[in-house]
Amino acid sequence: MLGNTLVGRYQIISSLGGGGFGETYVACDTQLPGTPQCVVKKLKPQSNDPETLQTARRLFDTEAQVLYQLGTHEQIPQLLAYFEENQEFYLVQEFIEGHDLGNELTPGKIYSQEQVVSFLQEILEILNFVHLHKVIHRDINPRNILRRKHDNKLVLIDFGAVKQITTNVVNSQSQRLTVAIGTPGYIPSEQALGHPKYSSDIYALGIIGIQALTGISPEQLEHDVDTNEIIWRPKCTSVSNEFAEILDKMACYDFRQRFTTASAALQALKNLNNGESKLATIALSPACPIVPLHQPVNAINKISNIKNHIKINKKAVFVNSLLGIALIGTSTTISLFVLDAINSKNSAELYKQANTLYELQRYKDALNTYQKAVEIRDDYAEAWYGKGKVLHELRRYQDALLAYDKAIQISPNSKDAWRGRGFTLDKLRRPSEALASYEKALIIQPNDFEVWNAKGKSLENLKRYDDALAAFDKAVELKSDYYLSWYNKGKMLHHLKRYDDAIGAYDKVIELKPSYQEAWYSKGNALVNLQRYQDAFIAYDKAVQFKSDYVPAWFSRSNTLLTLRRYPEAIDSFNKVIKHNPNNYQAWYSRGWLLHQQQQYEQAVQSYDKAIAIKRNDYQAWYNRGNSLYSLKRYDQAVASYNRALRNKPDHYESLYNRGNAFLNMQRLQDAIMSYEGAIKLKPDYQQAIDALKVAQEQLAIKKRESGSKYESS
Repeated sequence: MLGNTLVGRYQIISSLGGGGFGETYVACDTQLPGTPQCVVKKLKPQSNDPETLQTARRLFDTEAQVLYQLGTHEQIPQLLAYFEENQEFYLVQEFIEGHDLGNELTPGKIYSQEQVVSFLQEILEILNFVHLHKVIHRDINPRNILRRKHDNKLVLIDFGAVKQITTNVVNSQSQRLTVAIGTPGYIPSEQALGHPKYSSDIYALGIIGIQALTGISPEQLEHDVDTNEIIWRPKCTSVSNEFAEILDKMACYDFRQRFTTASAALQALKNLNNGESKLATIALSPACPIVPLHQPVNAINKISNIKNHIKINKKAVFVNSLLGIALIGTSTTISLFVLDAINSKNSAELYKQANTLYELQRYKDALNTYQKAVEIRDDYAEAWYGKGKVLHELRRYQDALLAYDKAIQISPNSKDAWRGRGFTLDKLRRPSEALASYEKALIIQPNDFEVWNAKGKSLENLKRYDDALAAFDKAVELKSDYYLSWYNKGKMLHHLKRYDDAIGAYDKVIELKPSYQEAWYSKGNALVNLQRYQDAFIAYDKAVQFKSDYVPAWFSRSNTLLTLRRYPEAIDSFNKVIKHNPNNYQAWYSRGWLLHQQQQYEQAVQSYDKAIAIKRNDYQAWYNRGNSLYSLKRYDQAVASYNRALRNKPDHYESLYNRGNAFLNMQRLQDAIMSYEGAIKLKPDYQQAIDALKVAQEQLAIKKRESGSKYESS
């Protein structure tokens, strides 16, 4: 399409992306002064039979009104033209210069409550206008919200996913279908099942609000296993309870519990700003009159105006929903077709429903639906594969393996089934069999980079390290931006002690996915092996910035600070380890050692006590505890601690030596001499113990002489 000129007017200059049903381009209008830019959307029906095309054209006259009417809002792109050419349909819309909110809502970036409230209000004002026109957007996500450059206002785009609520599509078998369109993470359950509502848009907007407050992408948000509600409040402590309740109501799993209209949600936020803090007391606006869409005279006039704009007489069509016809504005949008009749006995329909449930991570429901499909058709290979896929997610790996084997028995050349079988065998720790499955999948599809990556992991588990490295190399050769293969390659190079090369691979991962904390952590480990401790600290610090509860990174960060002798910072870092893992023995132990170095002996003893409670028989903790007690001049307790160290490690000469010092300070000279002699017996060249023994012997001799003199005088 690049360079082509449509209807002698719109010259395509670049691509904005697309999917299986259409593409989006930037074009210039060659018939206007200055050749201004515009957006052209090309729609591709899946079928070009006469009946389908005629239905498409009929729907166009209705649904073109939607875009035209919506475009009258200053924060929605205007529809400039539409036309059919070679049985392909085109829309021309206003070009908005700016950037989408995906550039602002980056992982880890957190916005204040005030910023989020302001943002939500601005979008809800636009959505209210959209809903008043009986339209559901159905793909509210950060990529479909632009920040306009010239005035910084937000603009809602990609109404290719818009569908009138009253539209029904009927195919040749008179089966009623609905079209579910949306973006994973932002699509609510009822919409994924083909039943979008006004509140579906509100759900998606609520998810964006939570994303902005927490800095966490929707796919990574935790869900309650029983209610499916999002657990986000613990990740965000700076939000008022009143605002949190509004967000919970916007993003509620059950659409019946959400705000039913954009105006209701908008009023709730306005009441929040006005100090009306109780959600239960929010007065929702009365229902606004619906603007009728079917006004034949006005519709004809508007259509005629647009036709005059492009000065052509071809039949105009705009297709939003039709059997096999859907618009996808960006590569992130998905289209799923599901049947209304959930309890249908048709296995193909059940299979599609199960796929939708799988995408929603409702794995148990998906499993039951796949099972119904295979009960109807035992030879349905795709359904057996789907069943295996769900069982894998449910960690029922042995059952998953049986399902994959059944799929392969029916369809021996099913690449996906061989892949899934390999992934499951890996989980069952059967790397040789997994490797054989991957080899079979690669015979069918040699360029599957994910299978090459998985093959590398199996080879690694089999300790065939050079072969594993070659597999990872093949994966990144096939897909240079596949960060997981780069990461696995780095780990393999690391294992082979090629630390500089490993760092290069980790840097590639970070270039592709800067927030991938494992890459930062592993890079830090490689830098430690090269004794580049300052650089290692920076890498570990990045890892914990992206994952605040990443205990291994906090621990390594702490040890690096210890090596750099930055003791106060190291103590703070070990405190972070303990916060997220209170039973980390080594953190308590190292913290105790650092506190001792800072002469905070009492706190050191407390830290060692915590370590000992976790690991009672570790002589080192008892020994160092004794040293801190010794520094506090609590010599009898120090002796008891040294005795516990010696009980666990009788040949620990340092404990014998330090116990001797404690006895010496307590003037238990004979006990001190015995301790020093025990240390020297274990380490004959232990000069400190030798010198201390002489001191103790001399003091004992003096004490004896003094005792003798007293006896003679008496």
